[in-house]
Formats: sequence, structure tokens, C-alpha cells
Amino acid sequence: MRVLFIGQQAFGSDALAALVEQGEEVVGVITGRGKGEVPDPVAVKAGEVGLPVLQTGSLKNPEVAGWIAERKPDLMCLAFVTWIVPQTLIDLAPLGGINYHPSLLPRHRGGSAMNWAILQGDRETGVTIHYIDAGIDTGDIILQERVPIEPGDSVKTLYFQKLYPLGIKLIARAVALIREGKAPRIPQDESQATYEPLITEEHLHLDWNQPAQELHRVVRAGDPAPGAVTRLRGKKLKIWAGRPVEGLSSAAHKPGTIVAVNPEGFLVQAGRGCLQVERVQFPGTKKIMAPELVTRLQLQPGEVLG
Repeated sequence: MRVLFIGQQAFGSDALAALVEQGEEVVGVITGRGKGEVPDPVAVKAGEVGLPVLQTGSLKNPEVAGWIAERKPDLMCLAFVTWIVPQTLIDLAPLGGINYHPSLLPRHRGGSAMNWAILQGDRETGVTIHYIDAGIDTGDIILQERVPIEPGDSVKTLYFQKLYPLGIKLIARAVALIREGKAPRIPQDESQATYEPLITEEHLHLDWNQPAQELHRVVRAGDPAPGAVTRLRGKKLKIWAGRPVEGLSSAAHKPGTIVAVNPEGFLVQAGRGCLQVERVQFPGTKKIMAPELVTRLQLQPGEVLG
């Protein structure tokens, strides 16, 4: 079975390596151009294993279809692909194409599936390997496995510790099943489908009237990008990490008030409980630990965020 691989970033590189290790006949690799002088890791991996590679800015570029057709693939395998694959390209492979998606499809279709799973308070998520079609994450399911979302999980920990390694394993397994003629095609239940847009700062504004647990969920959903947002002294403050603290509410403090500074950073009054702020970003800084911001700005109890 001739496999054409399309992928980007470290995940794509590791997925490609897994297919090569498994002995799959990879006949070509398509990836992005990288950023600046830094090549895409997939292009680097393709070079290491001696595979032909096409680097492009879009699958709609005219040269892509011809390059794929020359390699006569039976199957396309997508791993960390931010492009929409035109149906004309899918049709070039008799077995179509498969894709990795970091959610339990049909729930959380779209490009920010992990962010929305945390933001909406899901207790679990997972990895789905599915056939691609003209829709967005709508194709028949081949494999799916679940993982818990722990109370302290951010998008960063959920991805790198759980969904990344599981995804590499399931991509390789799905390709093997297709080669062996054993892959199922399970239609998605449209009655259970949800779709959310790419998440932005606009979705992650901190409303200090909410309970601390909900504010913590917003922070977790924004880490490592795009970040939960509030304002301090009229300027944008991003909160990258923190934790809810219960039992410290006081009617004397309105929500958003800094009620204490401490060795971990600073404590902010919420609608119920407080949020201990531990990692932040303020104009003129990179991501820094909150105690550094306390020192820089000489933050004091009584200042109000929001």
C-alpha cells in the first residue's frame, strides 16, 4: 500500500517516523515551509529517511496535485494538518485519506478541539482517527480512544502528556488496519455533533464575578495559547497558570480585587473563592512567574483587575 504523508510540526515528524518504523511504503511527504530559517520538522525527518518532500504554503497551490499524482498513492495520511484538503486531492488516492483529530468525534469538530473541551468542562476527551471527506472532521471513524481530563490539565498537559503519544500510536495502527483490509468505517452520529471556531482571546476573557473554579478552567483552556485575558492598570494582562483557592472569600472585596501577594504570586477575589495567579504576561514582558510581576509593578493588595 503506497502511502502519501501530509503533516507538520513535531507531531507530524514523529508520526512519519512511526510509519517508517512500522515498514509502511511511504512514497512522498508534503509539509509546510517552516518559519523563517527554521525548517519544518517533517521536512527534516523526510530528509533523514530519504523520502521525497514537497514544502508548500497551501494544498491549493497548483503544483501539489501534480506532485501527488506522480506518486500514485493508495492512501493519504494526515498528521497535524492545518490546511483543508480539497476533494480533488482526496480523489487521487483510491483509499482516500485519514486524519488525526484530538477529540471524541463527533464532539468538538474544528481546529481548537482541546481548548473547547477544557473550557466547556468536559471530564474526558480523546483521539479519533477518521477518514477525510469534504466536511470538517466529518468522515467515518476508524479508531477512537478516550483519556480523562484531570482538574489540573491545561491544553498543554492534555496534548503533550496524553493526546500526542496516543495519536502517534493510533495513526500507525489505523494505517496497518487499512493495509490489512481490517479497518472499520463507523459513521459519525450527527445528532451528537458539535463544532466550535478557532479559539481566540475574545473567548477567554476572565469575568471575575464567576467562581474561582470556572476562572481556572478559562486559564487552563488558554495555555499554551492564546491565553486568558484580563486588565491591570488599564493594560492587557494574560494569565497563563493559576489555581483556585476556596474558603477565602470575603464580602469586603469586590470580584477582581487583589487580596494578597505571596511567594507564588498574587491572590485575586472571584465571585466565589479566589484565584491564585502563578504565571503571567504583561506588556513588555514574556511569560514570567507572577512573583516577578509583583516585584516589577510593586503590586499591592487592593488593586483591581478587569
